[in-house]
Amino acid sequence: MKHSIALVTGSTSGLGYAAALLLAKEGCGEIIVTGRSLARVQQTVAELGAETKNQVFTPLELDLDSSSSVQSAVAELVKRGKPIDFLLLNAGLVPFKKRALTASGIEASQGPLIGHHQLTVGLLSANLLSPNARIVIAGAEPARGGVPMFKYTDLPAFAAKYFQGDRTVAVEALIHNGPNVKYVANTAYADAKLIVAWWVAALARRLPSGMAVYAVSPGGATDTKVVRSAGWALKHIFIPVVNLIPGMNQTPETAASRYLQASEFGTDASGQFFASAKGKFSGPIEVQLQPHLYDRASQEAAWKAVVKVSGVDFPTQHP
Repeated sequence: MKHSIALVTGSTSGLGYAAALLLAKEGCGEIIVTGRSLARVQQTVAELGAETKNQVFTPLELDLDSSSSVQSAVAELVKRGKPIDFLLLNAGLVPFKKRALTASGIEASQGPLIGHHQLTVGLLSANLLSPNARIVIAGAEPARGGVPMFKYTDLPAFAAKYFQGDRTVAVEALIHNGPNVKYVANTAYADAKLIVAWWVAALARRLPSGMAVYAVSPGGATDTKVVRSAGWALKHIFIPVVNLIPGMNQTPETAASRYLQASEFGTDASGQFFASAKGKFSGPIEVQLQPHLYDRASQEAAWKAVVKVSGVDFPTQHP
């Protein structure tokens, strides 16, 4: 990555900050650091520069919950005219105990995907991703299933029960946490990350040849701010118990290194979801093969729902 340009969302703290550090240490030519507040991003750039003794960090204001902010960020990148080689869509949120919506009426944990979609499509439409660009978006272990306290919605059954089998409308309902969706924080999180995995598979079919996209679970890394909004049981029971089990937690740097590992994968792995082995939250990542992840109807429904909610799509041949 010596001569490459990377953009990292949510990089003012936690895994995004750790990823920016790792990218600098690996010789990345420029790392675009983003966050909601320009002042906070500029402070982070100074901190990263002091820590690495390397002035390769560039600040960019980007609020993923605001479509106008995403548009402004893309416009700023267009002015610069430098294609991005590695797009790390790291920003995320563990849902609040009580339902919270963005200003656009999107359930809080679903918001980052909508903003990431707008950003990715904006960069693609402006030809601001290099021909061999790699896109990595943060996934999470609950999307694969089998994680205690987390259960994703059975989309085909949900669509059949409430929406005459229309999965696209069903995904929209989950994104908005609207009618017929009972809010359960951990279920909302599992649904958000499963929709991310489906979105990645659909995006892979639409990318120009040479580019690739992957969903990657960073695994257990509780020493970050990501759990600040989590409910009492998750913060005070599940996480402390997990932390007592050897190999079930890891440092933010180790977790963020999974993103960088995936950025070196080939196009043959594009569209896949990588996470820990079954029953683990750390260690090597492997492609997840659970059948629900490969349900093409659900993948396309997720894509269409995100396009409708975000209001942006880019012209491609029908996959």
